[in-house]
Amino acid sequence: MKIRRYRWSDLDTVLALHQVCLAEVGLFPGDGVYYDDDFPLIHRIYIAAGGDFLVGELDRRVVAMGGLKPVDEGVAELCRLRVHPEFQRRGLGSAMLLALESRAVELGFHSVRGDTTLNQHAALTLYERSGWREIERRQVGELVVIYGEKRLRAPVPS
Repeated sequence: MKIRRYRWSDLDTVLALHQVCLAEVGLFPGDGVYYDDDFPLIHRIYIAAGGDFLVGELDRRVVAMGGLKPVDEGVAELCRLRVHPEFQRRGLGSAMLLALESRAVELGFHSVRGDTTLNQHAALTLYERSGWREIERRQVGELVVIYGEKRLRAPVPS
């Protein structure tokens, strides 16, 4: 998978990817956690704010994505980590998460935070395997939202 920065021309594709991925795990508009109003503002909310938004391509098709949104001094929120259902269970989520964490270090963040729901089993497993720790759980409507974080390490100079 080739990972690159988001471009304006990716908007429709990443929005569709978001919708397909959430529908796969039973999330939908109006459930209290689903939202998509940030997509038309990716450049402003993520990139121009000091974070980033990455997409992963296979055969010129966007099949994965994820964003880093600055939330505090040295802390970024990891958002929109998605892998198209047809391409899941191939290590693409791990690759995208690693790329986002590496990019966060490059941007000067010392930790990342994020959330997922209890019914997103693959995401929970991915975060756990990647060294994230749960910091809170909240009931939101019918859903349980899991909040996690990871302290990042700067690369060791060679």
